[in-house]
Amino acid sequence: MPSTDETGQAARHASPAGPPPPTGTPADGAPAGPGPGMPRWLPRAMVLALALIAAFQLGSWAFHQLTGLLINVLIAFFLALAIEPAVSWMAARGLRRGFATFLVFLAVLIAAAGFVTLLGSMLAGQIVKMVEEFPDYLDSVINWVNGHFHTELRRVDVQEGVLRSDWLRNYVQNSATGVLDVSAQVLGGLFQLLTVLLFSFYFAADGPRLRRGLCSVLPPARQAEVLRAWEIAVDKTGGYLYSRGLMALISGVAHYILLEILEVPYAPALAVWVGLVSQFIPTIGTYLAGALPMLIAFTVNPWYALWVLIFVVIYQQFENYVLQPKLTSKTVDIHPAVAFGSVIAGTALLGAVGALIAIPAVATLQAFLGAYVKRYDVTDDPRVHGRRIRRVGPGEPTRLRKLWTRRPEQGGPGARGPEGAGDGGPQ
Repeated sequence: MPSTDETGQAARHASPAGPPPPTGTPADGAPAGPGPGMPRWLPRAMVLALALIAAFQLGSWAFHQLTGLLINVLIAFFLALAIEPAVSWMAARGLRRGFATFLVFLAVLIAAAGFVTLLGSMLAGQIVKMVEEFPDYLDSVINWVNGHFHTELRRVDVQEGVLRSDWLRNYVQNSATGVLDVSAQVLGGLFQLLTVLLFSFYFAADGPRLRRGLCSVLPPARQAEVLRAWEIAVDKTGGYLYSRGLMALISGVAHYILLEILEVPYAPALAVWVGLVSQFIPTIGTYLAGALPMLIAFTVNPWYALWVLIFVVIYQQFENYVLQPKLTSKTVDIHPAVAFGSVIAGTALLGAVGALIAIPAVATLQAFLGAYVKRYDVTDDPRVHGRRIRRVGPGEPTRLRKLWTRRPEQGGPGARGPEGAGDGGPQ
């Protein structure tokens, strides 16, 4: 029987040469254990990332759902800023702030209701008159066409052609199916108006309480800044409304003169309509304001409607590029180009609402940030005043050189300082 040493030597000679098995690996070929695990922070990071994505999606969805409400609240806030001076004036004389706000709103609503009632009755009477006299207008148009184009049109043929046309049938069908949509839009507009009035009433009546609540969560230094920004917003919003009211007055007077010259009935009421609607309804207000005078002028003479249209277009261009920038820069204290650009930006962001509140918002922001911008004295350089520096050559006469290098108070043509000083000296 072979000894143990001989058996071990035979086994070593029989086994193939190779590296020793790694530490911890079973010698019998069993599957290896798990390798190094994932970092402990990775699951938490994944959960945090998913939570942030879900929160962003939820916030985006909520923002889109509440966009209408937020716009209404923004309008109500600026409306409250507009009536803040009147409410504060009445409250300073002993009236309760809530009652003072109620009186201001009541006065505004009574004025608006009276104006709408007056215009409604006037418009209804003019529509009835236009319908009654429409056959005579149609006859005059047909006679004009027959006389100038040598045709033989008749009113009966025109009426039958219109009544049997496909576009009239389609228009009646679409109007019948769109009645519910119009009703829903009217109800939605009334609800939005009620929402704006309710929020603006609370903002104006509880203005001091709102300011105290906002300041209570801020340090004293920040409280002073918030109160200053609030005061600036009130001043700028009031200035903006003042400029709008002034432009409404100018527009009303201009259109009143035109309508009186054309002998259009209800000229004073139409002038007030044009002034208010064109200034306080942005974007489409001009077209709404000009449509009613054109309609009533058409009842007097169809050519008068054309003259009204031409005047409205010309005056609108004058107002947009001359009158509005000048008045806005005076009352709201912003550059005309900034005012024009803010209206465009506000329209692109929020539509008609943005166009209405863009100027007071930008004026408030500009006035508030102006206190934190450090300014320096401007150097006394001719180029600041738009004058070029003329460099006198050494070959020019001495008299011309001395004349050009005089100071402005000495009668010289340029502010260059003494001869040879800085850029003003001869080269």
